[in-house]
Amino acid sequence: MFKRHPPAFFIGPRRAPGPGRMPRVDTVRLAADTRPRFQQDLEKARDLRAFSFRTTNGNFMASSETSIAFQGMPGAYSNLACNEAMPGMAPLPCRTFEDAFAAVHDGKARLAMIPIENSVAGRVADIHHLLPDSGLFINGEHFHRVSHHLLAVPGAELGDLTHVHSHVHALNQCRNLIRELGVTPVVHVDTAGAAKDIAAQGDKTQAAIASSLAGEIYGLTSLKQGIEDAEHNTTRFVIMSLTAETPDYKEGGSYVTSFTFRVRNVPAALYKAMGGFATNGVNMTKLESYVGPDFVAAQFFAEIEGHVDDPAVKLAFEDLDHYSEWIKVLGTYPADPFRKTAALAGAS
Repeated sequence: MFKRHPPAFFIGPRRAPGPGRMPRVDTVRLAADTRPRFQQDLEKARDLRAFSFRTTNGNFMASSETSIAFQGMPGAYSNLACNEAMPGMAPLPCRTFEDAFAAVHDGKARLAMIPIENSVAGRVADIHHLLPDSGLFINGEHFHRVSHHLLAVPGAELGDLTHVHSHVHALNQCRNLIRELGVTPVVHVDTAGAAKDIAAQGDKTQAAIASSLAGEIYGLTSLKQGIEDAEHNTTRFVIMSLTAETPDYKEGGSYVTSFTFRVRNVPAALYKAMGGFATNGVNMTKLESYVGPDFVAAQFFAEIEGHVDDPAVKLAFEDLDHYSEWIKVLGTYPADPFRKTAALAGAS
């Protein structure tokens, strides 16, 4: 039997498969005649368009029920992602990812917007360790197209600049412009923090690479926009909450399931565990490994296209269960429409 293990959907020891025996996925569902609350909020938020809770002095004010936590300072790209995906909720800045998770646990926010990967920089550092132990469930995803702005104090011109400040990834993503201007890059903890520091200095020779929102908040002028080297620069975020709000399964629907697992320490365990997804026609879109505390059997963070209640997915999980020490499902949620758009663009 699978035993309850907070905060995941299910976690359990290996067991021998048998006829009709499927890994039990413990999900928290709402009443049958209602959609998941998260989905209701998302639909309402999209209807509100550009509604914002940010006050004129840059402070963020709202009740915990209407707040969504993110890591970073006001004006960070995570802040923009919150505004895009949930414009009817108030973004709550947090110093670290752990603080964003804690804000949800402590009742300061109902949701958390967490970046997990970027099309240029790759995986967000340590996120595969943080998500499984966050105590939260993934109930949605959002793709944010990153558009970097070169920000400076009012009155500054491109010819005045000698240094440009930003997060290391943002600097690396704008190498062409930095080389063109001949300025010295300076690494900061985050993009919005760099913009805030530049505003405080009031020096026309200093600039920051950050979002347009950061420029608005800190009173900076955008000398140039869209300065990133790669046009496809996109960050994927997951939206998390204390409860799992798994949508009802509909045949033909588009879903994503995120989970972690640890394979048994036997030869070809991973190869055999993956066989069930192949034979049942379940597409795996992510498989990342990381070493466990004993440096023996590897642990994996994986994502598939499919719903936990899909018969094919259930069969795939049965095979995975047989070759794994434990499985932890982090969430099943609707696939963002961006996936289909990106796939069509890639095929053309």
